[in-house]
Amino acid sequence: MIYKRSSALFNEAKQYIPGGVNSPVRAFKAVGGDPVFVKEAKGAYLYDEDGNELIDYIASWGPLILGHAYEPVLNAIIDKAKKGTSFGMPTEIETDLAKLAVSMVPNIDKIRFVNSGTEACMSAVRLARGYSGKDKIIKFAGCYHGHSDSFLIQAGSGAVTFGSPNSPGVTQGTAKDTLLANYNDLESVKALTTANKGEIAAIIIEPVAGNMGCIIPTEEFITGLRELCTKEGILLIFDEVMTGFRLGTGGAQEALGIDADIVTFGKVIGGGLPVGAFAARNEIMSYLAPEGPVYQAGTLSGNPLAMSAGLAMLTELNSRPEVFESLADKTEHLHEGFDNVLRTKGIPYQINRYGSMISVHFTDAPVVDFASSAKGNNETFKTYFHGMLNQGIYLPPSAFESYFLNDALSYGDLDKTIDALKKVF
Repeated sequence: MIYKRSSALFNEAKQYIPGGVNSPVRAFKAVGGDPVFVKEAKGAYLYDEDGNELIDYIASWGPLILGHAYEPVLNAIIDKAKKGTSFGMPTEIETDLAKLAVSMVPNIDKIRFVNSGTEACMSAVRLARGYSGKDKIIKFAGCYHGHSDSFLIQAGSGAVTFGSPNSPGVTQGTAKDTLLANYNDLESVKALTTANKGEIAAIIIEPVAGNMGCIIPTEEFITGLRELCTKEGILLIFDEVMTGFRLGTGGAQEALGIDADIVTFGKVIGGGLPVGAFAARNEIMSYLAPEGPVYQAGTLSGNPLAMSAGLAMLTELNSRPEVFESLADKTEHLHEGFDNVLRTKGIPYQINRYGSMISVHFTDAPVVDFASSAKGNNETFKTYFHGMLNQGIYLPPSAFESYFLNDALSYGDLDKTIDALKKVF
């Protein structure tokens, strides 16, 4: 395929935007080459500035679970826009979406809307600290919770040491309150809680990880994590920015059968517009301003355009829960097809899948955490990514990202994708 105009647009963008992009993964640094510039999209397809049609497996990194330009969502946005885009004042639709979200998700009483997943996770941690009166948090290597300072932390020199900043601009003072554990390794969490007895406010985790590829928690790990938090008086935060309203109407809590203390949302809850949220039981949410002392605010939070998109999306999903089974079946079909192709090619690989999330890792060993994900052959991944792209398949341009299927994908699209893989290696 030809990407002449995309390359020209990227060169122009670099003159005015740092790196030419407004989010780093878009720059194709991990795979090489120039990024594809999208002109429009419909259903399961992207149409780029060079006139190429691409089958889409990122769905705007998750929110477009029913496909691009989904008519009920578009109509809701258009109708609301005609009445004004933002007021900075309360509107009824905020309550409508809150009521619906609370009815769909187990173990939450109230929800606060914000503008992004980063903002939701940042606010959830602040709320946990304010509620508990403790400062430290535990996060997991490879789990991404946005670019707030508390989350941009890498491992220290040992299992019970403080983390250290992995981005300039994050201070050592901030880093010292973030402890780093290993995903699917309950003993690493226990070591941290023992070494920091009575000091940990919360443990935050992607219940099904999507930022080191799709990584599934073992039952022993996720159940043990809940039991440990209850025993030690630590709040368990599920970052469901990716999994919320994607793994089922009740998200990962429902799918895994685990109750979190605070849950964060993004992606699907905005229907394609910038929306995030965090939610919990009444006794925790009552600590939030203006009801309580923990401050959080946002001029555009709950704006009517975003709320209308989210309400339309969640209404559709709530009325058609069979969508989740349909998506899981399609993802399984893709998994089986990829399995058959890669097995015959003799290439070391692992495929991880949960619901409508899936990822391919070019390694011999099972991928269960960040360390095992990082062992994947990146050169093979580059060949795979560009080979698929040249045949009209758009995958995440990073080996450390989950694919997100949308229900507009047909089995014909899936079979075309499987056939494309046969030609890559």
